[in-house]
Amino acid sequence: MTPAERKSLIATYKAGYDEVVRALAGIAPDERDWRPAPGEWSVREVVHHLADSETIAGIRLRRLLIEENPVIQGYDEADYARRFRYQERPWEPALRAFEAARATTAQLLESMTDAEWRRAGTHSESGAYSAEGWLRIYAEHAHIHADQIRKNRAGWAARSR
Repeated sequence: MTPAERKSLIATYKAGYDEVVRALAGIAPDERDWRPAPGEWSVREVVHHLADSETIAGIRLRRLLIEENPVIQGYDEADYARRFRYQERPWEPALRAFEAARATTAQLLESMTDAEWRRAGTHSESGAYSAEGWLRIYAEHAHIHADQIRKNRAGWAARSR
């Protein structure tokens, strides 16, 4: 990965929180819990997922930077949603947690050396896992879910007409 590619991906990563906030702007209480289909997430669940995923992502990066040959553990996001009762909990603390985790991790990304970018470990489900690979995944993650939120909201609006 070139320094220019890194810089672009870091900018995308840093913009992710604001993209999610824009997708949530003006949401009605009923929209938060509407699911587009059985087994698909509501907007509330997406926000809780972002908080947990970002927390885990930050820990993953930190382990890559500190540990020698870390094993990065996978997790079942659907199990998290169910067991942590995403659908029942207020989302405001989760949104703040997502913002804070992303902001502190962005600080690290901005200061990493070339040697730190080359650090790697092994992911329990997908194999080789590097800091650069981490960035490729998480730069887009919030944007993907912001799109999911917008699609949920459009679906909710279409069904209530």
